This record gives sequence, structure tokens and C-alpha cells, in this order.
Amino acid sequence: MQRVLPSDEIARSVAQPIPRLRLPDRATVFARRAARLDHLATDNPLSGYLQLMADVARAQQALLDALTPPAVADEDLVRAAAHRMPVLPVNDHRRHRDWQAILAPLCERLTTSTALPTALSGLLTHLRQTSAVALDEQADGLLVGRMERIDPASAPFLMAALQVCWTAMAAALDPARVAPLDVPGVCPVCGSLPVASIVRGDGHRYLHCALCATEWHLVRAKCSHCDAVEGVAYRFIEQRSDAVRAETCEHCRVYRKVLLQEKDQHVDAVADDLASIALDIMVGEAGYHRASANPLLWPSAEG
Repeated sequence: MQRVLPSDEIARSVAQPIPRLRLPDRATVFARRAARLDHLATDNPLSGYLQLMADVARAQQALLDALTPPAVADEDLVRAAAHRMPVLPVNDHRRHRDWQAILAPLCERLTTSTALPTALSGLLTHLRQTSAVALDEQADGLLVGRMERIDPASAPFLMAALQVCWTAMAAALDPARVAPLDVPGVCPVCGSLPVASIVRGDGHRYLHCALCATEWHLVRAKCSHCDAVEGVAYRFIEQRSDAVRAETCEHCRVYRKVLLQEKDQHVDAVADDLASIALDIMVGEAGYHRASANPLLWPSAEG
């Protein structure tokens, strides 16, 4: 049943400006994700994988806590605002200096603190021994969505290291210095695609960046992929939580999940999207295509 807001609550919401950006809280962003993944792993067909990704998120939080991100130069902020471009674009040279220094201890933490299958332990060892050039080639594919360059088995761990690097930089920004982009469907901080959207408890919807965890406002009842306002529908699986729904668009035949905090205040864009693959299957069988991948689960190029 839809809740009818009292008139005084409506007046307050109209009077208060909607925050355009929600930058990540570096003290809790991955810790909250880890806790959510632990919770969602219960009785889930992907339980083992969700628990592994919970361990990844805990390692991410520990590495983020110890990381001092490079400061963004004032001239870079001014230039990005003037050209309405991302402040921390995914092709920024700082990635080549920082992200691989995060990957190695991430793999080490997982290897030493988690009981891993032999194949996975071997994969993490292989990543630690891979050349910087080869790792950057993989990162380039991940960041720009070139599926033919992506190794699906390695991708979640590479992306986890990239997330730490960009989340640290995004959390240090002043949101007032981040200008809106001409393309509303990409992250104004780094230019990446959103993994899902969240309707917060105040009723406002935000797209959640798959890379830097920044959230930016988008009106509801509008396709987050093509901006269409007609032909948008919301689908969910009965007998399961309706806090996670697939927003489908008849105009572009694409879908992206939307999470309702009113239904479950603990929803996390990455965790809840990952744990609801059954919904992806249902919507895919209906003929819709996923708008963008989950950063912790990548399909093969042939898929």
C-alpha cells in the first residue's frame, strides 16, 4: 500500500532542496556492504559467492581506512566544471599510480584470512604476479566496458581495488565543486555507469556509481538509461522481497534495478543487485537487456 504523506511533510519536502550528490562515506561504505552481503547470503543460491564478496568488502574497508588519496588540484576542478566533465574520469593517470598498490594487499588479505578453494587461491596468487602492463589492460577493459578484454574470474578483484582508489578520492571532494554533466546517466564524479538506483527514505531516487560509490539524483518514473518517461514498469518476484525491483523500459528494452529503502532500510546497491540474480533471469527471459554490469560479477564476452 502506498503511504499518503501528511500535508506538513509534503510542505517540508518541497521547501527543502533535494541534494544533487551524495558522496560516499569512507568510514562505512564497504563495511556496510560487507554486513549486507553476509545477511543476504542466508538461504541464497549464491550464498558462497556472496560470503566471498563480503570478505572482499571487509578487505576493501580496511585498505580504504589506511589510504590517503591524492588531492584533486583546484585547476582540475575548475576545468571539469567549465567543460561539464567528470572530476575524476576513469582514464585519469592517477589510476596507474595507485590502484595496483591496492590490488596486491587486497589479494594477500583474502588469501591469508579466508579459507579459499585451491583454484581461487591460485587466481589471487596469479594476479599478484601479473605484470603492471597486463593489469592495466584488464583495468581499461573494466572501466570502459570492453567485454572482450575482461577475464570474468579476475574482474571482481580488479574492480574491488579500483573501487577503493576511486571511492577514497570521491569521498574527499566538496560536492559543491562537482558540476552536473550533460549526460545525466553517468556518474558526475568519475563518468562510470550506475549499478542500480536507490529510492531513499525521503522518497528521492539516486543512481549509485559502480566505481566510486557516489550517488546522484534522478527523478522517479523515468528510465535511467534512455530518459524515457513512458513505458516504464517495475517488476519483482512474488514471495521474495519487493524492496528490489527491475525498472524496465519499453522504449530501449533495457532494465536496471531500483532498491526501495522504505521496504528495507539496509539495502545496498551493489550487494542487493548481486543477490537478486533470479530477478535478472526473469527479466532477461522477458526480453530486456541489463543496462550495466555489477562490479563484483562480470559476464563473459560470449555470454
